[in-house]
Amino acid sequence: MATSNKAAHAAPDTASGATVHDVARLAGVSAMTVSRVINGRTSVSAATRNKVEAAIASLRYQPNLAARAARTGTLRIGLLYSNPSAAFLSEFLVGAMDQCRQGGGQLLLERCEDLDSQRAGIACLVAAGVDGILVPPPLCDSPEVLAQLNQMGIPAIAVATARPSPGVSAVRIDDYEGALAMTRHLLALGHRDIGFIEGDPAHTPALLRRQAFEDAMRDAGLPVPQNRVAQGYFTYRSGLDAARQLLAQQPHPSAIFASNDDMAAATLAVAHGMGLQVPQDVSVCGFDDTPVATTVWPELSTIHQPIADMARAAVNLVIDEIRQRRAGTTAPATHRLMEFTLMARASSGMHTPTTSKGGRRP
Repeated sequence: MATSNKAAHAAPDTASGATVHDVARLAGVSAMTVSRVINGRTSVSAATRNKVEAAIASLRYQPNLAARAARTGTLRIGLLYSNPSAAFLSEFLVGAMDQCRQGGGQLLLERCEDLDSQRAGIACLVAAGVDGILVPPPLCDSPEVLAQLNQMGIPAIAVATARPSPGVSAVRIDDYEGALAMTRHLLALGHRDIGFIEGDPAHTPALLRRQAFEDAMRDAGLPVPQNRVAQGYFTYRSGLDAARQLLAQQPHPSAIFASNDDMAAATLAVAHGMGLQVPQDVSVCGFDDTPVATTVWPELSTIHQPIADMARAAVNLVIDEIRQRRAGTTAPATHRLMEFTLMARASSGMHTPTTSKGGRRP
């Protein structure tokens, strides 16, 4: 009892002055139950969870994560990011945060752009005491980033790289096979004049997706004229420029395969602005199956890359590596290949050999 009273008068966890014991008293539960709710444990009933969450909101209680990490040995996992696609990053964060909560980890984020900010970002994460770092695209393909982490002895997990380094654990899909499947989908719909918007050439999946597109066209006995490939950089803005370049041609392609959903969504916008119907006048396809794919009209045909699940797998891998190092053991790098799925939706349709508004020839 004395211990409980002493704990009840412990220093506040937050600037609001509330402690975990204040939350417990207001909710009419034990401090342990509050802890279970905060840590996302499933052993708490919905009614109890609701009472605890209401008490947390009423008291404006927020756990002191740094203090809790020091007390409990919580694993700190860094996320170094520089992804131009907000849709990709949001999906990645959902998976990473969810798995960190389930695995008892704390996720710390650091954004960077150029090489100097990458070095500074890594230094900030290390100074914050991270035990391992997740590296999503495009930094997963940065030799400088991976080399710096290796030199500092920090476990790193590369996510969505098409060519993982032998000594770095990675989680990915087969980008080549995914792009091959999408190109063959368009060919099966009767399209023979297909435009392609490639992604950032500094990112290995962009290179494999273009290679797969060209190989599928070549296997079908079809040329890929230079003017049917437009440069993009995985951003919506670059997709607008690339789509205008392709759709301004006379005749324009009967279908456009963009290397990610952001650029495919931009292609839809350009097509609509030109008075073209999708898919009647031009079919449009993307890659990744981020939330934008089902929020645009018509919904995008795309390759589903399980981004959130890949982030969860990456968190598990980095936790395993951290624990192995703490135990004084090491294991070879793990390269996990996850499944992709072709999602055929309303933006791709059969090619009809009739002249369209855009001047497409039979």
